[in-house]
Amino acid sequence: MAQPAIQRSVKLLWRVFFIGLGVFVLIIMLINWGVFGYMPSLHDLENPQAALASEVFASDGTPMGKYYLQNQDRTYCEFKDISPNVIHALIATEDVRFYQHSGIDPKGTIAIPFYLLMGKKRGSSTITQQLAFNLFNGHRASNPVVRAFQKLKEWILAVKLERYFTKDEILALYLNTVPFSENVYGIKNAARTFFNKNPDALDVDEAATLIGMLKGTTLYNPRRNPVASLNRRNTVIERMADAGFLTRAQAAAYEAQPIRLQYNKLDHNDGIAPYFREYIKEAILKPWCATHKKADGSSYDLYRDGLRIYTTINPRMQQYAEEAVARHLASLQKVFNAQAYIKNGSVWKNYQYVLIDAMKSSDRWQAMKDAGMSDTEIEQFFYHQKVPMKVFAWNRSVNGMRNTIDTVMTPMDSIKYMQQFLQCGMLVMDPESGEVKAWVGGDDFRYFKYDHVNINTKRQVGSTIKPFLYYLAIANGFTPSTIVPNLPVVFPNFNNYSPHNAENDTATYVTLADALAESLNNVAAYLIKIIGPATFADFLKNKIGIQSPVPPYPSIALGSPDISVYEMVRGYTIFPDKGILTEPLMITRIEDRNGNILQSFAPQKRDVINERDAYTMVQMMEGVVNHGTGVRLRYQFGFTGEMAGKTGTTNDYTDGWYIGFTPQLLAGVWVGCDHNFLHFTTLANGQGANTGLPIWGYFFQKVFADPTLGISQRATFEPPASYQSQPLTNQSIGQPGMNGAEPAVPEAQNLGSGTASDYLHPEQNANRAAEQKDPRKPKALMPPPQGEHRP
Repeated sequence: MAQPAIQRSVKLLWRVFFIGLGVFVLIIMLINWGVFGYMPSLHDLENPQAALASEVFASDGTPMGKYYLQNQDRTYCEFKDISPNVIHALIATEDVRFYQHSGIDPKGTIAIPFYLLMGKKRGSSTITQQLAFNLFNGHRASNPVVRAFQKLKEWILAVKLERYFTKDEILALYLNTVPFSENVYGIKNAARTFFNKNPDALDVDEAATLIGMLKGTTLYNPRRNPVASLNRRNTVIERMADAGFLTRAQAAAYEAQPIRLQYNKLDHNDGIAPYFREYIKEAILKPWCATHKKADGSSYDLYRDGLRIYTTINPRMQQYAEEAVARHLASLQKVFNAQAYIKNGSVWKNYQYVLIDAMKSSDRWQAMKDAGMSDTEIEQFFYHQKVPMKVFAWNRSVNGMRNTIDTVMTPMDSIKYMQQFLQCGMLVMDPESGEVKAWVGGDDFRYFKYDHVNINTKRQVGSTIKPFLYYLAIANGFTPSTIVPNLPVVFPNFNNYSPHNAENDTATYVTLADALAESLNNVAAYLIKIIGPATFADFLKNKIGIQSPVPPYPSIALGSPDISVYEMVRGYTIFPDKGILTEPLMITRIEDRNGNILQSFAPQKRDVINERDAYTMVQMMEGVVNHGTGVRLRYQFGFTGEMAGKTGTTNDYTDGWYIGFTPQLLAGVWVGCDHNFLHFTTLANGQGANTGLPIWGYFFQKVFADPTLGISQRATFEPPASYQSQPLTNQSIGQPGMNGAEPAVPEAQNLGSGTASDYLHPEQNANRAAEQKDPRKPKALMPPPQGEHRP
């Protein structure tokens, strides 16, 4: 009886085994067919497309920053560019039999139950299985049944990956997909972030530190938990010795070394030229991605497709520009804060709405609203509750955070404090090639996101507009030595508008060149009456390419229009580039993740003015530096080479400008506060020669001192062929002519009657009479009141 029972039991066991095996095989087949969820196709396996951040590079190849979605900062790296130390540390720690198995490690898998019986945890996933999970699962299920199906899926994918990829390719794919803490993905990003190195330059101890983080990215983060990270690193080094990659003596030597971090996290707020990167993202890259297709017909994704964007930014010039801004504004801010109406807070008396708007748009307000607090409760908190916070401060740092201080103040006081900072917009470019070399949009991108170089950021330009007006005078027969009246000009049809010079001048007559050098408003008004505001506005729009509105009022001669730094610097290229307008060139090429060039970009240029007239204007603008409003560049900064430019200051000293150039480089600087009611109260402090010009000077000091840049003070402006230099002065300046007669000058009334028709576009003339008959309509054509605009 016992024998048949045993035979039946054995048959039952075999039956259960085969049924179980059949069910297991069936489940494997169903998983492989995608019955229990998505299963990657052969094409997907052969072309794994992990989301890769797009990288931005400077002109010399220096990484500037990246564009990526949250938690997806990943950059690809080829196997040949990964240090063997990283490979050895990974294999020794994660999968010592990696080169012996075919995706699944039978020994490791069989050993799991025995380790569990002994109460020990042991991971059995091979590197290939982990790669399968990273590429095609990404989220570890908490449900045991679902997790079991995930595990089977990983086995299948691991075997397939081993079939389609070499071992080295699998290692590279794995190291490009794993996280290393702080939203850093991939070995290339990790090496740059924690050790400021490329992955092929990592030493044994550095490689062990990074591989050790894979067991727990937060727990073993060397920056946040240095002791735990050190212990984990040494464990990895021990395993490298166990696997034969190191001798015991070598392991002991590396274990004795401290962790030598060189933390260099590149994100949206840090890195090189963040305002520039934000601008090209919105103005160029996003539209480019939307209009360019990949091989599968879909549009490029800036945040996932790993594009490589090569720009024209020169890292050293960018550094020099930021240092120049910081050096001058740090000292200028002290002068600004010392003004009585800033110091006692009375500046905010009539502008409470600005503070309220800032309060209600803040993250703190929104968080308190989300917490269920009423508006009254939140306002009480903002005005009366002091809280610890970090705020911007020049040349201070907290825990490695530059331009930062820890302080305690009410949220409302912090709003006032931050609003009162002087800001700067600075654009540097090669006037011939158009290459943008440096771009500073504000004090610090982490605290101030508003970009003051951006083409959409408009500020009143003041006298920086005058060179364009003076060019029209030259083009219409004037010469630098032409005598012009330095007398008030009245515009009767514009409410008797009569601008005046910023300072009292005794000279009744001056040369055109000296008038530009001294930025005389009387002469600018005289010229606009001859040329006509409509003609000038048309020239700015259709020749110079000013996209900002330029209404045809007489006051545009003094710089009343609001125009961006971007547009003004672009417009100035016509002077050093021999009459050619050169568009700013910011990107030279875009590559895909594999290095294939998708598009190259070349300079865009067009002839605008006569080369001879352009050179004449350069000579006149040199007078600004040699003996005019920009002479500070000579006596303070000691520049001896040829350079030209123009200062600019607006009403109430709200905006200070300087745009200047050498034969090789052009730079424009604007300084002011975000709100116009915050400004200097004296000409000495608020003029462009004191706000914008010194930044230009500090920048060029560093540029001239750096021989690697090739920008020399010995460079000269090249005159056109057979050009005859014109005298820039006349002995009769401010003196009567022969026999006591006044010098002969062109009469404004001969070319412009002063009536409205001289200053309006033709289609506006027809509407002028009707507008004047209806006194209820606002007088939109009325210029600002007398004295509003200064040089």
